[in-house]
Amino acid sequence: MSVLGDIMDIRMSFVKECANQTKAAVGEVIERARLEPGCLLVIGCSTSEVAGNNIGSRAYPPLGQVMAEAARAACASRGIYLAAQCCEHLNRALVVESEAVRKFGLERVTAVPTPQAGGSFAAAVYHMMREAALVEAIRADAGIDIGDTLIGMHLKRVAVPVRLEAGVVGHARVIAAMTRPPYTGGPRAAYE
Repeated sequence: MSVLGDIMDIRMSFVKECANQTKAAVGEVIERARLEPGCLLVIGCSTSEVAGNNIGSRAYPPLGQVMAEAARAACASRGIYLAAQCCEHLNRALVVESEAVRKFGLERVTAVPTPQAGGSFAAAVYHMMREAALVEAIRADAGIDIGDTLIGMHLKRVAVPVRLEAGVVGHARVIAAMTRPPYTGGPRAAYE
């Protein structure tokens, strides 16, 4: 069975469009945030919202699969670490490569995301990574929230909105952010 095989009630053209929109959003955030190789990008995704339903109401694994493939390819081509945020049933834990666990000194947690506990997008990312790990928290350089999944807790302290050309994937609103170092100093401090 192909990835785009049994797609329930979602049209093939819609699934392909969502994959293209995901790839475009990831690419745009990487460019606009000026992410360099080795940076960390968090993505939260509700396939329920993408398909036009309420968040958490229905899992769409094939949709999660093609969106995960698009996001992962866009990150990999630029050397960016992808962190896929799970849903509330796994306390918004994150799927990352084991290499990122070592590089960023992250603490692992024990669970395997599924479409019903973790979400279709995070589950797909988990199964396509070379050596996937689940961690409790990260401090990402930028993030993309597809469908109101609340990724803010996984961004560095000072987040700045990134307004995307296309602010939707499927039927889901897309909100993006990049981070910057906090300003410090007093009345004599100079900033860029």
